Amino acid sequence: MRFGWINIFGACIVVIMLIPNIIYSIRNKNEQNLCTNRFMNVLEQVGRYACIILMWLPLLVWKFGFASVFEMALYLLCNGVLITAYIVIFIIYLRRKSHALALILAVLPSCIFLLSGLLLRHWLLVGFAVVFAIGHIYVTVKNMQ
Repeated sequence: MRFGWINIFGACIVVIMLIPNIIYSIRNKNEQNLCTNRFMNVLEQVGRYACIILMWLPLLVWKFGFASVFEMALYLLCNGVLITAYIVIFIIYLRRKSHALALILAVLPSCIFLLSGLLLRHWLLVGFAVVFAIGHIYVTVKNMQ
């Protein structure tokens, strides 16, 4: 299966991941970022926004799609499991914050972006998924201290 200009599945995944983050930011308006490392904060944000865009937009990709039906099924199944886990853990985290849950919530989106990039052979997304993972996990750990 090939996509045109937009990967609808990737766009849906991004929207689903953004919903709990919007809810969290509304509920916790005064929460401060405790990470003072400016480089890592910038790295996280660059990785985040690049991944959000590249999940649905095929920048610098010649053929945006899957090599086989199996890869598409794997993409849908694994991302479905990961996004479901993300939502469930987010709901639990909203009720009872813990360091372990915060760390899981930092890792899951990184896995979603990385898996999507690998299965779509979207190497720019893979690169930014790694950038995001490094920045997001670092900032999350610093915010837990």
